[in-house]
Amino acid sequence: MFGTAIRSMAKKPKPKMKPIELKTPPEQTQTITRVIFDVVKEHGPLTIAETWDRVKEVGLRGLTSKRHMKIVLRWMRERQKLRQICNHVGPHKQFLYTTWFTKPNIKQAKPVNDSSTPKPP
Repeated sequence: MFGTAIRSMAKKPKPKMKPIELKTPPEQTQTITRVIFDVVKEHGPLTIAETWDRVKEVGLRGLTSKRHMKIVLRWMRERQKLRQICNHVGPHKQFLYTTWFTKPNIKQAKPVNDSSTPKPP
């Protein structure tokens, strides 16, 4: 017990990440965040890939790439405009973005190996 306490005290803490500073003009940032917020609010908890597909459907010109969208999502999380929830199914994790005001009605992903269904020979 004493050795565990010593080992945990000896570890360096994780360094703090500096806040994200977006390089786009404020008007463009506001447009991008409003569109992303509306997409997430309308279509419920979404993964990053699903969010990217929905934003592409809208046809937002200010967003240059999926990487840019991920940076904006992290920026929105820092400012508590969106929140990230984790969906656990066995060993699999799925991170979903949602607004603060919606109830998380998470669709449970189906397990890969289901023992209740008979396997074909």
